[in-house]
Amino acid sequence: MLPKLDAIIENFEILDDPYDRYEYVIELGKLMPKMPEERKTEDKRVFGCESQVWIDTSLANAESAPVLTLSGDSDSHIVKGFVALMVALYQGKTPAEAMKADGFDLLKRLDFGAHITSKRSNGVRAMVDRIHQDAARLSAGA
Repeated sequence: MLPKLDAIIENFEILDDPYDRYEYVIELGKLMPKMPEERKTEDKRVFGCESQVWIDTSLANAESAPVLTLSGDSDSHIVKGFVALMVALYQGKTPAEAMKADGFDLLKRLDFGAHITSKRSNGVRAMVDRIHQDAARLSAGA
């Protein structure tokens, strides 16, 4: 089971070595449930990523307002870890909160800014953009 975002951030704070950070990201990806093959459809695919990435965003009823539920997968271990970070960031937020959150800023906060390739950076931006679009679509339909 994927830890809460606060726990993930705390764990990153004790990891100084960039290699250890990447290992932890890979571990986060392994903690995510595997997305069933039948859900890996073109409408859930994130374009702009070098690897294959799928993100499924839906609404769940909560006490005060509907919140996002996300699942995701990738054919790359490291990218699946970045998907896990995005799931941890956006899971349980209202669509309005999700549209204000920036997953790329999360990577900077976790000190990946200087250690992430431009292709991976573009992929994370594509994931964030996709989640924001999904949140806006779900908000309009809610």
